[in-house]
Amino acid sequence: MRLSTSSKWIGRKWRPRLATVVVAILIMVMALPLVGLFFFRLYENQLIRQTEAELIAQGAAIAAIYAQDVRDAHIPPEKLGAPMPQANGSASRAANPDGPYRPIEPRLDLASDTVLPTRPAAVAATADPAFTAIGVRLSGILDATQKTTLAGFRLLDPTGVVIAGRGEVGQSLGEVDEVRTALAGHYASALRLRIPDQPTPPLYSVSRGTKVRVFVALPVAVDGRVVGVVYVSRTPNNIIKHLYGERGKVTLAAIAIIGGTLLIGLVFLRTVSRPIYALIDRTQRIAAGERDAIRPLDHHGTYEMAELSAAFLDMAEKLQARSDSIQTFATHVSHELKSPLTAIQGAAELLRDSGSTMDDEERRRFSNNIVTDAGRLNLLVRRLLDLAKAENLAPSGESTSIGAALALLPADTRLAVRIEAGGDVALRISAENAAIVLANLIDNSVRHGATLVSITAASSGGKATLLVGDDGAGISLSNRARIFEPFFTTRRSTGGTGMGLGIVLALLKAHDGMIRLVDSERGTRFEITLPAA
Repeated sequence: MRLSTSSKWIGRKWRPRLATVVVAILIMVMALPLVGLFFFRLYENQLIRQTEAELIAQGAAIAAIYAQDVRDAHIPPEKLGAPMPQANGSASRAANPDGPYRPIEPRLDLASDTVLPTRPAAVAATADPAFTAIGVRLSGILDATQKTTLAGFRLLDPTGVVIAGRGEVGQSLGEVDEVRTALAGHYASALRLRIPDQPTPPLYSVSRGTKVRVFVALPVAVDGRVVGVVYVSRTPNNIIKHLYGERGKVTLAAIAIIGGTLLIGLVFLRTVSRPIYALIDRTQRIAAGERDAIRPLDHHGTYEMAELSAAFLDMAEKLQARSDSIQTFATHVSHELKSPLTAIQGAAELLRDSGSTMDDEERRRFSNNIVTDAGRLNLLVRRLLDLAKAENLAPSGESTSIGAALALLPADTRLAVRIEAGGDVALRISAENAAIVLANLIDNSVRHGATLVSITAASSGGKATLLVGDDGAGISLSNRARIFEPFFTTRRSTGGTGMGLGIVLALLKAHDGMIRLVDSERGTRFEITLPAA
């Protein structure tokens, strides 16, 4: 299959259709909320930190009560635990260990901290009776607090034995890592699996936070020594549970996303895709020669598409008009050239076939006919070249006046040329081209018997207007509409080619000008409009 010129320019490289691009964009838009699920881990990490902060606050309150009970019990120093270190993991406390504020910041991170196995089971042990009594007194407070905060509380004595807490009183948790750290006087927290025999969730798992439990161990200090540990744990909230609780809103959001995407697709289809395909179809029909296809689209969609369609149809109309003009011009040219060629051929054949029987006068007459018709052919060719040059002329940007243009013309004794007014008006056209325009108009006046040509010029609003009139025979009403047609002339017998006014019109159009015939009481009058310099 033969490729068209445009197909050769575009090439055979694969390119996606507009509809494919639109569908891909819409799929990406719909997928954005799903991609957001991968960022839920950040939110879950915040939930972990929030849970740790809550456990620290609850543990600190219980620790303060525990420390006061130890002071009130007057437990001997030898029964207390290890000395408190100088720095307890806090910059403010290291700088001022006896200061009024000892903040503990949450430090757990789902992205970097290792999720430990489930907490080891407590082992049998024996607690000091003094601490056991304190645990009994605080058990009620722990139970009441747990009902509200849902946290699990364990009070440990200086050796790690549970003195208060459900199910493990009298057993030791001293071998648990975070408890051992707290017994040494340091705050400790850990992430542990919530469900036994479960594999550690992947680091970037969306549901990583749903399978862990936060453990916080706060040392309790009295007189610079560790008197016990408040061991608190709780399962943090997770995003899945939160979304389930908001499932109605999530469903509405999903419906809104899908509906919005479909609406965007519909708007794009109606305002962009459909007009483009309609314009493509219209282009193909115009290329196939359908004149009826040169009409506005039924639906443009957007302002830009309407402008593109209008520009395209304007171009198509101009190309069609130019094609018609070329066809008509070719018909006129062939007709104009055919007549003298036929006459030359006929005269030449007579000279060839009857040359010996012709007398000198007949031979001279046929020879003169050949010379005359050859001269007409030569004149037609020159005028065709002048017309082609005028139609393809680009403005030079020069300027001139009527007087300067007339000065380039040879003196003609057959008529007088008079400038009535505006001889110094500047015209945006070169002197040579202005002289060609005036020469053709003056020649046209001479051929119609004029003895005087008068020129008047005026400038207003960036436009110059010239009135060129004569006192000749004028133009009949029947011929007024055809005077600018190529090859139309009423003086063919005297050598007229009918191309002078066509050359004038082409030259003026090339300089953004125009010429038209206007009414006159006598002779002929033309109005010329040109940009003023």
